[in-house]
Amino acid sequence: MYLKKETGPRMVTLPDGKTISRADLPDPATRRWVASRKAMVVRAVDAQLVTPEEACAMYDLSEEELASWRNAVADHGVKALRATSLQAYRQNDA
Repeated sequence: MYLKKETGPRMVTLPDGKTISRADLPDPATRRWVASRKAMVVRAVDAQLVTPEEACAMYDLSEEELASWRNAVADHGVKALRATSLQAYRQNDA
């Protein structure tokens, strides 16, 4: 069996004591983004399991989209990633 050598850590410990690995990340073919999948990607990027560039390439995300997920979690928590909560947490630019 052939294992692909990944750069960076294979597993990281989150501030709450839980550990996540690359195997915990959503499938790169994901097209339906629920809050829990978005949160897992944000946690992985914040814990430096994957770089933001690597996450964008892996999941075909724009840098702005990933940045908006990270900002939403930082400002309001994981609930802000839910599509039904978008308007409640959206910042007013006016």
